[in-house]
Amino acid sequence: MNDVQDDGWWYCLTHNRVEHGAGCPNRERMGPYPDEATAARALSIAADRNEEWDAQDEREADGGS
Repeated sequence: MNDVQDDGWWYCLTHNRVEHGAGCPNRERMGPYPDEATAARALSIAADRNEEWDAQDEREADGGS
């Protein structure tokens, strides 16, 4: 099964670089993103989202929303 998409911008976790279109298998990259600049920030975007989710989990554990 070929899981590589031929469109969009991706951040390859294997090579630590941005890819456009077909590249490494999707399971080895993050995306797709709308543009190269956003794909280049993929790790930062993921870290920010993880922090937000951790904060939400803490609020919910404390009985807040």
